[in-house]
Amino acid sequence: MAFYSKDVDSAFHGAGAKPGLEIWCIEDLRLVPVPKYSHGKFYSGSAYVVLSTSVLKNGPPQHDIHYWMGNDANEVDSALASDRALELDAALGSCTVQYREVQGQETEKFLSYFKPCVIPVEGVYSSQPGNSNGETNQVTLLTCKGDHVVHVKEVPFSRSSLNHNDVFILETASKIFLFSGCNSSIQERAKALEVVQYIKENRHAGNCEVAIIEDGKLVGDSDVGEFWSLFGGYAPIPRDSALAGQQQVDSPVILFWINLQGKLSQIGSDSLDKDMLEKNKCYMLDCGAEVFVWMGRNTSITERKTSISAAEDFLRKHDMSSRTHLTFLTEGLETSMFKSYFNSWPQTAQTKLYDEGREKVAAIFKQQGYEVKELPEEDLQSYINCRGTLKVWQVNGHELSLIPVSEQTKLYSGDCYIVQYTYPGIERDESLFYAWLGHRSVLEDRADAIFHMSAIVDSTRGDPVMAQVTENREPVQFFLIFQTLIVYKGGISAGYKKFIAESGIDDDTYDEKKTALFRVQGTSPENMQAIQVDHVSSSLNSSYCYILQNGTSVFTWIGNLTLSRDHDLLDRMLELINPTWQPISVREGSEPDSFWSSLGGKTEYPREKEMKKFIEDQHLFKFTSTEGDFKVKEIYSFTQDDLTTEDVLVLDCHKEIYVWVGRHSTIKSKQVALNLGLTFWKKNFLWRLLYMLLLKAMSHHFSHASLNGIPQRQICMAIRLSGSLLP
Repeated sequence: MAFYSKDVDSAFHGAGAKPGLEIWCIEDLRLVPVPKYSHGKFYSGSAYVVLSTSVLKNGPPQHDIHYWMGNDANEVDSALASDRALELDAALGSCTVQYREVQGQETEKFLSYFKPCVIPVEGVYSSQPGNSNGETNQVTLLTCKGDHVVHVKEVPFSRSSLNHNDVFILETASKIFLFSGCNSSIQERAKALEVVQYIKENRHAGNCEVAIIEDGKLVGDSDVGEFWSLFGGYAPIPRDSALAGQQQVDSPVILFWINLQGKLSQIGSDSLDKDMLEKNKCYMLDCGAEVFVWMGRNTSITERKTSISAAEDFLRKHDMSSRTHLTFLTEGLETSMFKSYFNSWPQTAQTKLYDEGREKVAAIFKQQGYEVKELPEEDLQSYINCRGTLKVWQVNGHELSLIPVSEQTKLYSGDCYIVQYTYPGIERDESLFYAWLGHRSVLEDRADAIFHMSAIVDSTRGDPVMAQVTENREPVQFFLIFQTLIVYKGGISAGYKKFIAESGIDDDTYDEKKTALFRVQGTSPENMQAIQVDHVSSSLNSSYCYILQNGTSVFTWIGNLTLSRDHDLLDRMLELINPTWQPISVREGSEPDSFWSSLGGKTEYPREKEMKKFIEDQHLFKFTSTEGDFKVKEIYSFTQDDLTTEDVLVLDCHKEIYVWVGRHSTIKSKQVALNLGLTFWKKNFLWRLLYMLLLKAMSHHFSHASLNGIPQRQICMAIRLSGSLLP
């Protein structure tokens, strides 16, 4: 929601109301809008403000502001663009992330808006029609770097600019040459070809030839001869020009407090904690290649302007201005990369401002007597055939016991199980393996479960998926495979029995002769569970139905917020647990004393409907690991084309994490993939429990529909090295 005032530039009125890009340029010390047909065309003598608005799955729109400064832009225009970016942020409710963009050093997020590339034009932008703005048709040599977004940069037109590691484009008035270094990647060559096509269509109106030049191919081809003649003839490219300047030295991460006068005071380095950031202050985080300015929610516009100026002065004084990315963050809108520099960022996401506002508005309407309806529940559909064959083994130390079909939907919290699900795929049967770890199972049984599952997978034909899930963190797909699941307290494995005996813990393993309380949950007969919980009244919740068993007496308790669907599931589950029971049906608020006595007395329990939480959008990261050092780079505006066979990619769905392992990546075995996933989990880079799906798959198996339709609810870890996608 925008909050415009008289102090906001009139050019910003209505900004951010619709999804997409809006661009303004500084011209004669004022903002002028850039028409859509000129988006992506930036003049090196000008400064711009770019607003990207995207609509999320729920909540308000997301805004990102970039102010772009051409290499030839004057200081006044650049400073004015910075001020206008902060002004636009305030007009949009201080709910944006701001980025400083320097020509030739743009962030990948910025470049992702302008596919396939941004090629700055010499001169100054003019809003007057018919102005050529200094464009010329001289011979130009460009270098293209990047395998997801392309950094296009003009380099001196000289043979010495060429090397074996990059891809180059030589543009002349009548012909475009694409020169690919012999060490460049397939993906970089493909992206550069897109740039060539873009130049041909936009600079030459489609009227020019294109020639592909192979590195190392000697004269003998007319195109090759013509290419080298432009450089004065062929000469070998030195082999040692390859990696110069590419080695990056890790810089210490330093946190500064910025006072009201713009003075920086170091308050920490490397080992940082979120609690160091106070709401009424601004801070600068220097990470070497990137610098962040964090602005507390209780800071004023004046304080924020001072902090931004202080950060820009810091870059200039340390000769970091052109090569360092500068990002401005308001408290509560921190990016993944910013959080990664802190040791202890809260595991549970804080309530979004949108959620807080929605709850307050709902409460006000309820007080006024209006009916407030919740959003419809998300459809929990399966992305694979759930009519396959199910096998379940219980882990008992080094032994596995196959559970009879009639009992395989009954699990114990103190035990571990291996689940094999085989279902018909597109061309063949597919197999999915889960290691289900009860939340009270012992470490030895958990390790044995992983070992046994790996052994079974290695002996299984095809390309099975391995998944590790923990009780209470199961993905919806797990429940849909079982359809009906009962989880009892306690355990029957030797490891669990030994543990409770040595620890002096009472054995609470389910027994029909003992008191037991089951919470019934689910959405349909194909997705329903009964979970045994502590038999105390605080375990109740008005949003659920329960089964209370106390010797020969059985109660069914119906919460006031439950639906007729929940009542149907209650009846079905009661029949499954014990068809001989004759229950006493009790509605919340009309319980007999004997009911409360069975639960040890009446106490408080949750009585309000659980609000649907804010659903985050997915993020895709490129993941690299070198000698135990993890590096993650976000890929913005991603599509299926970003699933490159040479990379390891992390798709963050917040409640689930998928790790996609390209067929030609350095990950070559299931065990290596599993170790990588576990190490990544322990590093906790994304600050939440992980659902990890490692896929060694060809790109046509990972469709756009799969990317957009991945369920975002539960947590587990899965490994896959080839074959089709497990949704």
